[in-house]
Amino acid sequence: MAHGAFMWNELMTADVEKAKSFYGKTLGWAIEEMKMPEGSYWLAKVSGTPVAGMMNMTGMVPAGTPPHWFSYVEVDDVDRRAKDAEANGGKVHRAPFDIPDVGRIAIIEDATGAMVGLMTPKR
Repeated sequence: MAHGAFMWNELMTADVEKAKSFYGKTLGWAIEEMKMPEGSYWLAKVSGTPVAGMMNMTGMVPAGTPPHWFSYVEVDDVDRRAKDAEANGGKVHRAPFDIPDVGRIAIIEDATGAMVGLMTPKR
């Protein structure tokens, strides 16, 4: 990937089991559990290659938020780009943080109100 390119998508849902069944049957995804401190994260794979993630959004997003796909853009420096987002009319909803063996992530709202994740992957 490259700076500025969309690099990852994850499904935020309150019914992970139903989503796993739907995407497994509809797209042929193999779903693999990845244990996290906050619970389980589910990797969707095609021919052994991760293509998307799924997670239970309960307690992570405001009540009433419908299930949705969430996208991440690769950036060269999450901390810098989160500051740039604020300087350009956006908001940082989750300050940069590290996910071991994955990378550094921030969750921002752009100047139009759309949410997006910024990620500097671990190399």
